[in-house]
Amino acid sequence: MEDVIILGTGCAGFTAAIYTARANLNPLILEGKQPGGQLTTTSEVENFPGFPEGIDGYDLMDRLRKQAVKFGARVENAYVDKVDFSDPVKVLYAGERKFEARTVIIATGAAPRLLNIPGETEMFGGKGVTTCATCDGAFYRDMEVVVVGGGDSACEEALFLTRFCSKVTLVHRRDELRASKIMADRTLAHEKITPLWDSAVKEVLPDQEGKAQSILVENLKTGKESEVSCKGVFIAIGHIPNTSAFKDIIALDENGYFISEPGSMVKTSIPGVFVAGDCADHVYRQAITAAGMGCQSAIEAERWLAELN
Repeated sequence: MEDVIILGTGCAGFTAAIYTARANLNPLILEGKQPGGQLTTTSEVENFPGFPEGIDGYDLMDRLRKQAVKFGARVENAYVDKVDFSDPVKVLYAGERKFEARTVIIATGAAPRLLNIPGETEMFGGKGVTTCATCDGAFYRDMEVVVVGGGDSACEEALFLTRFCSKVTLVHRRDELRASKIMADRTLAHEKITPLWDSAVKEVLPDQEGKAQSILVENLKTGKESEVSCKGVFIAIGHIPNTSAFKDIIALDENGYFISEPGSMVKTSIPGVFVAGDCADHVYRQAITAAGMGCQSAIEAERWLAELN
């Protein structure tokens, strides 16, 4: 039986592993379906502390992995699809494999909702299609970009991009925003933001180098198609937390995110089970905040184990 099992190998998971490994807890990390998490799909990370010149997302995650392993963490490829937390010993199942632990840190992350249209995957990550304005907005300085969505997240992305971009076209399927009134009013009043109502993006069109140069848009009321020039396409239609294996076992909100116990960002409704990163954070969703939660969950797990001994 393990003292600590960590689910997920993003910033939250590896940070938790570094801290628990340095506490001589010999953590086992199960890396799931996307080793390294979402950052492995990001070409350049400029806002992670300690890298003034920026760092490739894959390289950053590789460094975190090596750091965790250096202190004694072990990494196995396994995707947990069922758990039993009814007893003090936590049981996790990955297909036919079974793992047992005294404490569990869940850092399974979240996946951005995508449009599933031609060109989206081909130009994702460094070629013009992204899901994070905070991460990538500065790369589109003085360029025209598109934001897809109509909720608070889309409005926040659009407003943030006005700091860098010459024009932001906000594409939404309806004729009014779903965002809160104050956020919608602020967005529509901005001189750099132009809404494109009743419209859906059908395709991301590449230039000769394979980077985004425009989108093909269909008016959902008339059926007419048109092309909108842009260098960046920011998709802001929400995220899907990777928490399905824990439904009806750990408290989740209506969108599937873990609900933390009062007074803590990382404690769950089950003693000895902690959460960290984008599976519990639907507000910030940054690499550094995920790492911070990973640190907190590791310290809480260490304290929990100390109290048991």
